Amino acid sequence: MSEFASRPVDTSDGVSPSTARRVLDVVGAVAGLLLLSVPLLGIYLLVRLSSPGPGVFRQTRVGQGGRPFTMYKFRTMRQGVGGLTVTANCDPRLTRTGKILRRWSLDELPQLVNVLRGQMTLVGPRPETYDLAVHYDGRCRWIFDHRPGLTGVSEVRFRDFDVLGPGEEVDLAGYIDRIVPARVAVDAVYLRDPSMRATLGALWDTVRHILGFTIPPLRVDAAGAVHQTTVEGAREQPVRTAEEPGSAA
Repeated sequence: MSEFASRPVDTSDGVSPSTARRVLDVVGAVAGLLLLSVPLLGIYLLVRLSSPGPGVFRQTRVGQGGRPFTMYKFRTMRQGVGGLTVTANCDPRLTRTGKILRRWSLDELPQLVNVLRGQMTLVGPRPETYDLAVHYDGRCRWIFDHRPGLTGVSEVRFRDFDVLGPGEEVDLAGYIDRIVPARVAVDAVYLRDPSMRATLGALWDTVRHILGFTIPPLRVDAAGAVHQTTVEGAREQPVRTAEEPGSAA
């Protein structure tokens, strides 16, 4: 990573979710932890028994205003392996159990604890690792102002293969120069007006995505405009450009 320009992530108070969204976060996190307590315990035991290492993976991520927090996930990779912190479903470092958990997004469920603590919100940009965040271009760093989310628009309506070529592997250059700007532009569609309607819509899209329904993706063109597409891929009018949204939450 030394060949890429980098600078520390600046910290600030950031942009907090609205009171209504925070209430939804607390209610959703408490309900999820209670209703899923038995499955959560089962997944934890399965991870522990399927490969050596802890059941829960802890990692420092960039939180609201660029401030660090410890994010929780069920461990999906083998212990003692290095490499780029960007991973794909075909990554050889993934365990057999980890591939299944990632396919159904079950590895993210421990982040309900982060949501309850106010470190994350139900819908927002995904929390980045610091070793990648330091390489973000200045035009994309506004994303660190916002509280990261358990899910988000880019989680279900952005596809890496819309940016990368067929069979192209994810390396640092491709991630920072191509994937990050496109993903940030898609997240900006929600962050520009993170209303309760938009929040509930993103949560519903997430449920449908996990259940295997096709969610029409948002694609970013060379000019940074975000386009709505149909399931068949027909392009419509741009919904917005990729400039930084306002600070209202």
